[in-house]
Amino acid sequence: MTEDEIYRTSTQYRLWSFTPETLASLRTTTNTVAADGVRSAYRSLNTGGFSESAAGERDGEAEGYVDCLTVEEEQKIISFYCRRTLEFVDFCEYPTNVKATAVQYLKRFYLTNSPMTYHPKEIMPTAVYLAMKSEDNFHYVKSFAEKLPNITTEDILAPEFLLTQGLRFTFDVRHPFHGLEGGFMELLAFTNGKGQCGPQVDKSSKVVRDDMMDIEPPPGASAKATNVKELVARIQKAHGRAKEILKTSALLTDAYFLYTPSQIWLSTLLLADEPLARFYIDTKLPVISEMKAKLHTVLRNCGEILRLSPTAQPDKAEKKELKRIDKKLAQCRNPQKMDLVGINKAQKRDPDQSGGNGLDENIAKKRKLERETSMKESESLFGPALPDKAS
Repeated sequence: MTEDEIYRTSTQYRLWSFTPETLASLRTTTNTVAADGVRSAYRSLNTGGFSESAAGERDGEAEGYVDCLTVEEEQKIISFYCRRTLEFVDFCEYPTNVKATAVQYLKRFYLTNSPMTYHPKEIMPTAVYLAMKSEDNFHYVKSFAEKLPNITTEDILAPEFLLTQGLRFTFDVRHPFHGLEGGFMELLAFTNGKGQCGPQVDKSSKVVRDDMMDIEPPPGASAKATNVKELVARIQKAHGRAKEILKTSALLTDAYFLYTPSQIWLSTLLLADEPLARFYIDTKLPVISEMKAKLHTVLRNCGEILRLSPTAQPDKAEKKELKRIDKKLAQCRNPQKMDLVGINKAQKRDPDQSGGNGLDENIAKKRKLERETSMKESESLFGPALPDKAS
């Protein structure tokens, strides 16, 4: 199997890859469903003692009362908490793969869930904790909770199953970091005359090394590299810049949803040093190639998304906007979903309960029916339960 065929079997490709149009449509649907849920919850609170007809007469009043977030406002608040995730993981000095996976968990969860239903502030610690386990960097939940102020172990564990449901029980995240490191090592190998071109490129390693000396200088540089040492320094500089983009912009944008890991890391190299990136692609594909033209178009589009990424720290105007959205969110949160710890405890006490405990009524009925069927089947196999022994 080729690398591309292997990637196409992954859950990331099958479940978490979209076109820009389908991604926008999914977020719009999520926002609409969440807004309807909020308004329905408030109608239930406002019309608690009214008949169904009376409740219907007050629908307009109830809906007008709740000013829900727009799709754009949801994305701004989610983006803010993704940045907070980066800060928190850096503060805890966890590995880069934990940070990257935690952010992707958060972004994936909010494709089908809204901040109006589950506040990102409550989901973020759980996403980091789950990412630590997924990336084989396990810490006990108690020691993890101690790093967060005013957070208990229950606050972290209560949304865990909810988060895994939102992730569709798929925990694998294919990151572009390994691809960048592989490309970096290949470029260094070319400088030593030991690299290998693609099967369709008929060039020896020595010819490629000589060609590298003629690569145009990157933007901001005045001259080409004159020796191998300068060439290695240029590759190392491009690698550092590309890696920094992967650790920030690639995580804070929709790049993971729209492009493959290989396309992402090549786009970062294109942003870091375009002539060097073009040279690397030339060692893999023929000079005249329809695939190469398509690849350059894809990489430029991806690079444009990365270039327009939000900064790690919001500016003054953005902070003001975020405060406004957060204030609005406080007024339009679903009141039935606010106490995640309470919901989790209630479900453990009586999983058949629905509504206020947050369990879908259809799921609760299905589970109850399954248990009743199981009990009947066991009775038919082993006979009814024995009567209590008379005293």
